[in-house]
Amino acid sequence: MKQIAALTLAVGLSVSPANAQDGEVQEGFNLMEEGARLLMRGLMSEMEPAISELRGSLEDMAPVLGEFAREMGPALTDLLARVDDFRYYDAPEFLPNGDIILRRKPTAPVWMPEDENGEIEL
Repeated sequence: MKQIAALTLAVGLSVSPANAQDGEVQEGFNLMEEGARLLMRGLMSEMEPAISELRGSLEDMAPVLGEFAREMGPALTDLLARVDDFRYYDAPEFLPNGDIILRRKPTAPVWMPEDENGEIEL
């Protein structure tokens, strides 16, 4: 039964292109290709000003971001070493004196940070 179904499918696939004329099929593909090309050109021309503006903004921000990475990199590395996973913490609390508190959620699993020597700090 499977062989008959496979044979029927193969014959159907091989016969169906013969029914269409090659010129009409080729013309249809050419029209679709041209339409896709026009769509892409239109999208690119619409996006060109935004891309140029973004490029300029990124070039202006590069020195500032580089300085931020140099200054804050060690502090962020230290913070990430002390925090296991941020999803276990509530949103930060900003105190009037400028301190920022990261409170661990009550449902978070117990976590003991290790110091530089691999020992657990008690």
